[in-house]
Amino acid sequence: MRTETPTPVAFPGPPLPAVILNSSWVTYKAQIEFGFAILAYLMVLVGSVTVLQANPDARWKFGVAVLPVIPAGLVIWLTVRALGRLDEVQKRTQMQALGFSMVATGLLTFGYGFLEGVGLPHLNSTFVLPLMAILWGLGVGVLALRYRFRR
Repeated sequence: MRTETPTPVAFPGPPLPAVILNSSWVTYKAQIEFGFAILAYLMVLVGSVTVLQANPDARWKFGVAVLPVIPAGLVIWLTVRALGRLDEVQKRTQMQALGFSMVATGLLTFGYGFLEGVGLPHLNSTFVLPLMAILWGLGVGVLALRYRFRR
């Protein structure tokens, strides 16, 4: 009698989960918002440059020239909001990557400034922010590998 299995009890099964049709929106909301903000920035930038090239002597050219700053500000706000939602380890990784990016960008641009003094062409300052972003990504990648192989 002790070796027999107990008779099953007829309980209803657990309820089935509700199907979420927009699960990809929920999962990738920050990336989608960031992508739309970058798209808005690029659209305003192209429109601004096109209008400025067609009207080089207009009195309102300075206002049109700074219009891309508005969607760029949205990109900044979304980035800061996304960084604020990270856990402690991710925040530490991002902080180290940002520190590396800032110091390396400063060192590279400072060093290139000396090279400009001895004949290299002038570097446009619009290349500084993309350089900083590339170095930030490089720092995050190196730190992610470091944490992965440390365990």
